[in-house]
Amino acid sequence: MAGGKGSAQPRYLQIADELKAAIERGDYRPGDRLPGENALAPQYGVAVMTARRALRALTNEGLAESRKGAGVFVQAFRPIRRRGIQRLAQDQWGAGKSIWSADEDRPLTVDQVSVQEVVPPAHIAEILALDAGETACARSRRFVLDGRPVMLATSYLPYALVEGSAITQADTGPGGTYARLADLGHGPVRFREEIRGRLPTAEEAATLGMSPERPVLKMCRTAYNAHQRVVEVNEMTLDSASYVLDYEFDA
Repeated sequence: MAGGKGSAQPRYLQIADELKAAIERGDYRPGDRLPGENALAPQYGVAVMTARRALRALTNEGLAESRKGAGVFVQAFRPIRRRGIQRLAQDQWGAGKSIWSADEDRPLTVDQVSVQEVVPPAHIAEILALDAGETACARSRRFVLDGRPVMLATSYLPYALVEGSAITQADTGPGGTYARLADLGHGPVRFREEIRGRLPTAEEAATLGMSPERPVLKMCRTAYNAHQRVVEVNEMTLDSASYVLDYEFDA
């Protein structure tokens, strides 16, 4: 067993580390049921609550999932490999493809779609260079893969720029928002993405169906047209256990 009486690491984390090592060795395969708290407690000589915390640590990390009335199982969901460079290439959306298709060949569901004309938050208005009271088209949606919510996203675009276009509709058509911006003569030629991690808000955790103790990745993407005008700001919330961020580019 990892750790000992002199270890500064809490006992439940020592147990969680041993279970994690067993998963990494292949002792437990994706979809396998892990020993329950009532089995772990006497095995490690700890209280049931301590064993429960160890299992919860694995679920919070995304290595395991709890199924009501059945136990805790090794996570079988295959994380999405998000290809940050390839997915935004013009030959992707310019050819009428979804940028998602650069990441995944599994079928994606987009639900909870909302498209509204809004006065955006102050920080968004500043990035879009909107005047006071000027509106934006806000496109909010949730992305679901294999029945698992994986990401929330809200895109903001200057309303005056996209008014009357398919961007103001739920279905933007082949190639999505960027292809429609190109139709308007404002196709993006440069992107910037900022990524940080934090714990989810209660609403984010509930909408993503995830533990409030597991971090999310907060990503903000800014799209610029050929005149370096910002044409979109997209704020995304990713379940950290559902993604691998993959950046491959030439030196």
